[in-house]
Amino acid sequence: MFDALNERLSTVFDRLTGRGVLTEKDVDEAMREVRLALLEADVALPVVKDFIARAKERATGEEVIRSVKPADQVIKITYDGLVEMLGGGEDGQAPAEGLNLNATPPVVILMAGLQGSGKTTTAGKLALRLTKMDRKKVMMASLDVYRPAAQHQLAMLGEQTEVAVLPVIEGQRPADITRRALTAAKLQGFDVLILDTAGRTTIDEAMMAEAAEIAAIAKPTETLLVADSLTGQDAVRTARAFHERLPLTGLILTRADGDARGGAMLSMRAVTGLPIKFLGSGEKLDALDVFDARRVAGRILGQGDIVALVEKASADFDQAQAERMAKKLAKGKFDLDDLYNQLQQMKKMGGLEGIMGLLPGVQKMKAQIAEAGINDAMITRQQAIIGSMTKLERAKPDILNASRKRRVAAGSGVQVQEINRVLKQHRQMADAVKAMSKGGGKGFAQFAQMMGMGGGGGMGGGRPSMEQLKAMGGGKLPPMPDMDPAELEAKLRQLQQQGGMPGLGGGGLPGLGGGLPGFPPKKN
Repeated sequence: MFDALNERLSTVFDRLTGRGVLTEKDVDEAMREVRLALLEADVALPVVKDFIARAKERATGEEVIRSVKPADQVIKITYDGLVEMLGGGEDGQAPAEGLNLNATPPVVILMAGLQGSGKTTTAGKLALRLTKMDRKKVMMASLDVYRPAAQHQLAMLGEQTEVAVLPVIEGQRPADITRRALTAAKLQGFDVLILDTAGRTTIDEAMMAEAAEIAAIAKPTETLLVADSLTGQDAVRTARAFHERLPLTGLILTRADGDARGGAMLSMRAVTGLPIKFLGSGEKLDALDVFDARRVAGRILGQGDIVALVEKASADFDQAQAERMAKKLAKGKFDLDDLYNQLQQMKKMGGLEGIMGLLPGVQKMKAQIAEAGINDAMITRQQAIIGSMTKLERAKPDILNASRKRRVAAGSGVQVQEINRVLKQHRQMADAVKAMSKGGGKGFAQFAQMMGMGGGGGMGGGRPSMEQLKAMGGGKLPPMPDMDPAELEAKLRQLQQQGGMPGLGGGGLPGLGGGLPGFPPKKN
């Protein structure tokens, strides 16, 4: 969503970097470019004017003029302004606003919005999140009696998420369904009741009157407007119109993973005064992220989002499987089945493109990565190659002779050269695991301690604490990366020597071998 804006802002800041002293003229030119970038990203004009006025005031102060690196200080000022615009508070320390569940059960959450904004799917996502993350007993009820199969769609989502759904009685009015849902939720001891209201293609009086009637009956603790990010400033106008008739408490923006310019998200808080609580970032039912202004601002400025990466890695954390893997690695064993599992884990975390999009500095190298053919199809091909091998071949790759490789290539639909590449990168990872396992696995222990995941400093199960995660980029602005491909490759090689990324096996990113794929190592 923010690729174009990130590219424009990076160009602006690259011009400032390297200058010893910034004059007022330099700052004016930079702010003019930032203003144009925000307007092109479809940010509301009053919001842009306010942002530039505050940024100019801060950027022309003595703190910047006397700063050791004035360009970095301007970047920091822009970051703080973005955080403030997105609802992070003037000091940038306001926490992400979650749902208010501190009420007498059942806590009622009312979902409102236009037709096609993703209300029903978001209701299912929210129910799943409350069930898994907050351990709440949730019931959903569909009040949409107009759209064909809307109630049955919610019932299907209930089956997929294993969340209770109020049985459908044909011919009931939305107000009557609301009363029945409240009674059923109270009698059956549910903690949360999610009401999915009907939408229209445009805002009309009938829809607003019905939503107001439902709100009067249900007395919801949270009234959330679901808006489509792809509609741009129309989403802002929709939010303002709904807020005039309904006591909205927050917003959920869907399709945040789309190719919209991001103006709706940047304008929404400033125009409506309502907090953005969640972002729908995909079609899967677990693709609902808590909105955090600091992390979104970091992504806009190309800082990545290390906290989101760690959260994705731990979302489907299987303690038993991790212990089995740890015992195997401690013995220096890493076969092709393990590589396959690591590739599968990468897919669960959003695929190669999703992971690299969260890494700092990678946005600057997007063109080179695309030219090198680095994408999720590469992971799928590698899984197909490993899946075409026999159990014995996956356990003992050394037995793969020329005829066996030809058979695997035919079974997976690739050339023999690709088989050799997969075997080579597996050998590199296996060698790294073997080296770290020497001395009773001290290499793994040292790496875990280095990452802040050992010695009792982390959370349960050896995970990093929230303070450590914030230090990795969630709680403050990390240094702006300014590396060329060779420098980034050197960093990844260093990471490989230290054992790779936690939770992804040894040797860098799984399926990629050492360093950044597509960029050949420097020749001595």
